[in-house]
Amino acid sequence: MTGTPPISAEELTALLGADMYREVVAHFAEKTDAPQEFVERQVLECLRHLYLVSRHRDRLGGLFLPVEQDIDEIWHYLILQTREYRTLCEERLPGRFFIEHRSIAYEDYRQEPGREQVLEEALRWIPLYCREFGPFDEDALPHWTIVRFLHRRMGLSLADIAALEPLPA
Repeated sequence: MTGTPPISAEELTALLGADMYREVVAHFAEKTDAPQEFVERQVLECLRHLYLVSRHRDRLGGLFLPVEQDIDEIWHYLILQTREYRTLCEERLPGRFFIEHRSIAYEDYRQEPGREQVLEEALRWIPLYCREFGPFDEDALPHWTIVRFLHRRMGLSLADIAALEPLPA
């Protein structure tokens, strides 16, 4: 990890704006009947995804970052708020470019490039995530497919995942 402190949840949600953040959380809390705290984390992880893609366009452009379907639906919702989404992408996120969206299910993606490429791509973005936001915690696991797989199926601790070294660009 570098000497700069991780980007806080408050800093990320401020990028979206207080009104839009409340609107998104309220919409998905009502739509899904999920607890508000869980929906807030979903929105946060969606913002983390967008931040990573924006900040590290050179390393993550075109890669598939496997978030859960609920996160993808939040991203869809943000895109439909065209003015706010454009402002978020082009004025508030660090890369200052419009982040386009393409939906593909994780299972479909995993079959396309093969297991090795999925793991190679994960080793590009997971260390960047940990550098920007700090290590994954238990509350992040429901939202990141590959991290949950590494932790629960492969037996890596969250500390082991946070210590993964980035692959050369």
